[in-house]
Amino acid sequence: MSTSGLKAIAPVPTANDFLDIVLSKTQRKTPTVIHKNFKISRIRNFYMRKVKFTQDTFEEKLGAILNEFPMLDELHPFLASLMNVLYDKNHYKLALGQLRTARHLIDQVAKDYVRLLKFGDSLYRCKQLKKAALGRMATIMKRQKDPLAYLEQVRQHISRLPAIDPNTRTLLICGYPNVGKSSFINKVTRADVDVQPYAFTTKSLFVGHLDYKYLRWQVIDTPGILDHPLEDMNTIEMQSITALAHLKSCILYFMDLSEQCGYSVEAQCKLFHSIKPLFANKPVVLVINKIDVTRLDDLDATNRALVQEIIDTENVVCVQVSCYSEEGVMELKNKACDALLAHRVDSKMKGSKVNSIINRIHVAQPKARDDLVREPFIPEAVKNKKKYDKNDPERRRLERDIEAEEGGAGVYNMNIKKNYMLADPEWKMDVIPEIMDGKNVADFIDPDIADKLEALEREEEKLQAEGFYDNDQDIMDSEDEREAEEAKVALDAKLRSQHTKKSMKHSARLPRTAGLRTLSELTTELTKAGLDPSRIQERAEMLAKVRSEQRKRKRDDEMDVDMDGEEAEGDWMDVDGEDSPNKRVKANSGAAVTKGKREPRSNRQLAGMRDEAQASKAVKLRNLGQRERNMQARAGESDRHIRVKLPKHLFSGKRKMGKTDRR
Repeated sequence: MSTSGLKAIAPVPTANDFLDIVLSKTQRKTPTVIHKNFKISRIRNFYMRKVKFTQDTFEEKLGAILNEFPMLDELHPFLASLMNVLYDKNHYKLALGQLRTARHLIDQVAKDYVRLLKFGDSLYRCKQLKKAALGRMATIMKRQKDPLAYLEQVRQHISRLPAIDPNTRTLLICGYPNVGKSSFINKVTRADVDVQPYAFTTKSLFVGHLDYKYLRWQVIDTPGILDHPLEDMNTIEMQSITALAHLKSCILYFMDLSEQCGYSVEAQCKLFHSIKPLFANKPVVLVINKIDVTRLDDLDATNRALVQEIIDTENVVCVQVSCYSEEGVMELKNKACDALLAHRVDSKMKGSKVNSIINRIHVAQPKARDDLVREPFIPEAVKNKKKYDKNDPERRRLERDIEAEEGGAGVYNMNIKKNYMLADPEWKMDVIPEIMDGKNVADFIDPDIADKLEALEREEEKLQAEGFYDNDQDIMDSEDEREAEEAKVALDAKLRSQHTKKSMKHSARLPRTAGLRTLSELTTELTKAGLDPSRIQERAEMLAKVRSEQRKRKRDDEMDVDMDGEEAEGDWMDVDGEDSPNKRVKANSGAAVTKGKREPRSNRQLAGMRDEAQASKAVKLRNLGQRERNMQARAGESDRHIRVKLPKHLFSGKRKMGKTDRR
């Protein structure tokens, strides 16, 4: 909440929204999980819990509203009176009282129906009692439609009130409409109050802030007041009267002697005397505004006497200002602030607290040790010091003068070293050594570095001219690159060696010549050892014959594969005295049929058939019968499997809201 003393208030829902919030929360927090076959005690406890939860939710929401709205008796008198003027104190209290009564009635309804639910003898009766309880609570809340709507309007208006602190330093501006009150607050503060050339432009209190003597002050612009009885004043005027009556401030009473506001000087003076009782114990400043049109000295004798009567009143200060030309505006601000500060100090001095504070303060007064007069000592150099004059040719030259002589800002570079205070002034322009890691950087600078670099470049040009860089071999720029290349080669050799060792891990550990023995050598060695090698020799000869036959057959097969396509499909030409070679041909079914020794005695695919025509017809009928199953992706006649036509997630879980045409 922007207004000091009124905290932020949450929005107040309407009666129907209130019911929707509470009942939806009840359904969400206590879902209906009950069955007629449950024990009656379980059914009773469930519905009792539902009723109690609804009652607790109503109490929580209503309690929040009642706690957030301020109690008028606990507010500052100014805020309480302002709320009474704006919202009618009786109506405000009545609305809050009706909500308290509704909260109490809902509690009683909940207690009564919880007591009845303890004697519920069936699911139906418990459910009906629950419905009756919630229905009565809803009826009670529906009756609060008007109080809730009124409190929401109050909340919205309170949020738009300015931040007025009743206890801080305040300047209060008052007077007839259109006398220049809003113009003054716009001049001295950052407020932006609308100013128009007609009466009652300002219809509510406006606040601006200013700083004076390092203190923050608030300036309050009040609506215009007319001179008629208090009972006849409207809400706009009553706001001004409330501020005048309850705020401890400095009163700035504005008057327009030019009568451009539409009210005579006599009427303005009468209004001052009418509201003068509200100025008691407050400093008052009479502000004569619009002096650019009419000044106090320009008035006739009658009006001048009326104004002078107000000026001669006790504790009244007169200031003439013009908000149009800003003449006297700052003087008025300073005088008003000083008057309020002096008044606050006087009121504190008259109070009872000042005695307890003064008793704790002790101001030490020094005593003279002798009668000798000790005057202050001022050095002669200070006495003889001349005041700086920009036009004096013998004046002391400043850094700004030197800058102007040497090109001005952006061109002149100030020499900082000339102001160094050293033992020898000649040291000022010496180069300051750069220290890094505790060592002077200058000690590591080679003065011959330029000559060495030039010699190195000449050497590079000579090598390039001799064709040193023309060969294709990689030239290493340094020893580190050469060592890295050698390490890489060594690592590759190591990896290859490890791979070789791993592949030979399970092989026999024999020398290379161990397997190169001939049959005759083996026979000789066995005979020398006294053994009979005849059986081994016969077996070796038999194995050699078998291997030779296998090699020969393999060569014949490779020759068959390498033949041309036409020769492979046609018959071989018969040559006198030569046997036809073994040739593989294709039968009608596509299977390979071999001629010669490896050809089977009969074709099994023609078994049971009269001839090859009947066999080919059977193959066609078989393929025709399988066509439908192939189109349905079935394995055979017995395949009854039906594949999933819809996603599995549509077959699982509870059916909810939405389209079900895909099920």
